Amino acid sequence: MAVPLPLSAAPTGAEYLRAILCSPVYDVAQVTPLQQMNKLSERLKNIVLVKREDRQPVHSFKLRGAYAMIAGLNEQQKAGGVIAASAGNHAQGVALSATGLGIRSLIVMPLTTPDIKVDAVRNFGGEVLLYGAGFDDAKAKAIELAEREGYTFIPPFDHPAVIAGQGTIGMELIQQDAHLDRIFVPVGGGGLAAGVAVLIKQLMPEIKVIGVEPEDSSCLAAALNAGQPVELERVGMFADGVAVKRIGDETFRLCKEYLDDIITVDSDAICAAVKDLFEDVRAIAEPSGALALAGLKKYVKQHNITGERLSCVLSGANLNFHGLRYVSERCELGEKREALFAVTIPEQKGSFLKFCQLLGGRSVTEFNYRYACDKDACIFVGVRLTGGQSEKEGIISELQNGGYQIVDLSDDEMAKLHVRYMVGGRPAKPLRERLYSFEFPESGGALLRFLQTLGTHWNISLFHYRSHGTDYGRVLAGFELDERSPEFEQHLKQLGYACHDETDNPAFRFFLAG
Repeated sequence: MAVPLPLSAAPTGAEYLRAILCSPVYDVAQVTPLQQMNKLSERLKNIVLVKREDRQPVHSFKLRGAYAMIAGLNEQQKAGGVIAASAGNHAQGVALSATGLGIRSLIVMPLTTPDIKVDAVRNFGGEVLLYGAGFDDAKAKAIELAEREGYTFIPPFDHPAVIAGQGTIGMELIQQDAHLDRIFVPVGGGGLAAGVAVLIKQLMPEIKVIGVEPEDSSCLAAALNAGQPVELERVGMFADGVAVKRIGDETFRLCKEYLDDIITVDSDAICAAVKDLFEDVRAIAEPSGALALAGLKKYVKQHNITGERLSCVLSGANLNFHGLRYVSERCELGEKREALFAVTIPEQKGSFLKFCQLLGGRSVTEFNYRYACDKDACIFVGVRLTGGQSEKEGIISELQNGGYQIVDLSDDEMAKLHVRYMVGGRPAKPLRERLYSFEFPESGGALLRFLQTLGTHWNISLFHYRSHGTDYGRVLAGFELDERSPEFEQHLKQLGYACHDETDNPAFRFFLAG
């Protein structure tokens, strides 16, 4: 077994290089393939290569960092066992690493963790303690147990040994293709990005390393803007593997020094990248696993890059199967292959035919309508695109010239999550109504708490929920309220769920409001 090199509190680039080159991770980790994506390469006019970290025994790169740190513990620390807090990939990496070294491991996982992830940790030899409503609760419990019971806490990213372990991916990349121009890496807490960047910049500094973050959890971008790590008020949970509120201190130091650039992408772009990976190499990536490819595609378009060798890290494939429903629904929007519109047409015979004729033979992917009055009808319509944004703008112009009132809902999150499934649900009488979107924790008692806190005080006039296989349920709810009520606002605060006032949303006004 290789012996890991000791690292100081803030290692130099040279120290990291030595630690990565001497890393013991290959006692358990695999050298994963660097696979060309032929279809996407042709489409983007670049050579696109994907680093298949989904091929690891735990289907994620996290095994590397976990093993690197655990293998470097002294005998007393090993005897005391290790503990970690995680809802997914880090948990499995710690469990397998500890088991391989004959060390006891305890993983604290939130109560909302899907059974498939809990079972995976146990199958790798780890003990599981389910605790808390989310990651922060689980982490606090893990640290408490570490101090009380003598475990060594294994952090998911912000430790030099963990960073060095993840950096072995960078070493493999340049061994597998020494002619790379750019490497795209996902950023959550920053361990993978920091490890790859510090290795690449020591050996082949001409290769650009670009970090990719989701728009709704871009903790590195926020830290770079502030000049230091800051905590985001909230993070989106779709790409839960990178849903981190605060970048690590050491990972920030390294990313700031060694990363060449960062880019952010939205959830629809991630869904499109999941589809690309499946169609090209038959990999089924979790959303955070497809993040780097989504960033690569956006970066190529923004900077008009052609003729380069571009690589990205497919960081994980521990996908909750039901999440594929959301991916399937959104990937066409992410690729700009579908547009969603609210269109007002005359309520008379032949109107739909005339409307379709104006579309010029384009394929209608969705059409939702319900009678509302004798004069006009509001329809919710999806249209297949082959020419992207320019084609969408052309459709809007054609319909407006044809006398139709049209609103583009392609980037309206509420329209895509809820309204498209609820068109026609107008009340039978006018209501003084306010509309809110909520994020419910996917745990028993969440709905009961909602009803007890709000439903016994105000009439709920609308409610829509659709599971997308994530840790948070998306809920749309309407209440009969005259205006903003301080008492209602107080109860919202008491509820404690993330929420937004959607009363003025145009999709609501078109299809649901009285």
